[in-house]
Amino acid sequence: MAARPARGRVTATIVAAGLSLAALAIRASAQQTTAFPPSSLLTPSLSGLDNFALYCAPCHDRTGSGAGMVVRRGYRPPPSFHIDRLRDAPVGHFYDVVTNGFGAMPDYAAQIDVPDRWAIVAYIRALQLSQNAKLSDLPPQERARLEALPVLPSSAPMPTPPPRPFPFSESKPQAAQ
Repeated sequence: MAARPARGRVTATIVAAGLSLAALAIRASAQQTTAFPPSSLLTPSLSGLDNFALYCAPCHDRTGSGAGMVVRRGYRPPPSFHIDRLRDAPVGHFYDVVTNGFGAMPDYAAQIDVPDRWAIVAYIRALQLSQNAKLSDLPPQERARLEALPVLPSSAPMPTPPPRPFPFSESKPQAAQ
């Protein structure tokens, strides 16, 4: 009996390679996306804050500095969202990283729906702005209002913060008898 030619296998390999290259091209163009999709196309199930707190804060912490609880327990720290490289990155970069993972970060495509991924990306942009805002970024009315506020001298005493709740790791104080 004559052997079957391997032509079908070669064709399948070429098609798979072509699909892989197409997927890489789509991914590369997605990384360069600088605009969010129209809001009419997005209806996230949770807000960006809630999604970020659930999926991102364990490693990135709630401010995006990269010092989350998982990192404090020995996991490799992610970069801060507040470094220039990530502040200048297009929104498509963050969407791609949430979707496909990057470095030690796993992909979240199966866990987070597309609208929720965009909500996370929008929240990351809000975090970046909150940590790097300049007075000149404000509208003129808000800038004037802030500039009119009195400035406390540096020697003024700082208000005492409220007492912190007793940590669970320590024993509770004994009740007065």
